[in-house]
Amino acid sequence: MKLSTKSTLLAVAVSSACLFTALPSYAEVTANAGATSNYIWRGLTQTMNEAAVQGGIDYAHESGFYAGTWASNVKYGSDDNYSYEHDMYFGFSGESNDISYDFGYLYYNYDAAANFDFAEVYGSVGMGGLSLTLSVLAHTEADEADNRDYGFGEATYVSLDYGLEVLNGSELGFHVGYHQGDFAEDFNGVVGGYADWGVSIAKDGFSFAVTGTDLDDSGDADSLDNDAVKFTVAYSMDFEL
Repeated sequence: MKLSTKSTLLAVAVSSACLFTALPSYAEVTANAGATSNYIWRGLTQTMNEAAVQGGIDYAHESGFYAGTWASNVKYGSDDNYSYEHDMYFGFSGESNDISYDFGYLYYNYDAAANFDFAEVYGSVGMGGLSLTLSVLAHTEADEADNRDYGFGEATYVSLDYGLEVLNGSELGFHVGYHQGDFAEDFNGVVGGYADWGVSIAKDGFSFAVTGTDLDDSGDADSLDNDAVKFTVAYSMDFEL
């Protein structure tokens, strides 16, 4: 999922659409498009270590409200054809003195065959280049197996990120996260909670990232090499509409 600042969402609900209509002169609508050599989400490939094309549309209001939609191709099995992920999100972000904050709702939509649509609520606080984010499972369309719990709050992802400017405007980023819960295990095809990490450098839309997890090869998705360090090259651009 593209969440640079969780930018913004489209008209996800009637109430959002009404807000857009009421305050047009203060709104900003932007779009983004990009490509990556490997779609990595929380340390794990979403494309069987193959390339992805991605893009979205974002809306932002000066009050701090934002909403947006974003899509990417995905692939979860070596025999599967490419499918899609389509996300919709909305939230509120702002700053108070030196503290930044961001909270909202994010819905992940996949094709009908996947049967794994789900939603999270999230909150983030930051100071300077440091930010702490918690995402909590809100609900899911997936069917629970015996002795599994996909209820509200039964899966969480917490991450710590730090970014700083280096080398004439390049941005160096550091990330660590931890994903746990029955839904997190079943969606990702892993056994137990797991930690992920990443180091990236980006400039003028280009980025290079090195990511990894603490998983071994004992999970149910060995073919994805979830225990291997992954290298990703990407390019993205934003433009106003």
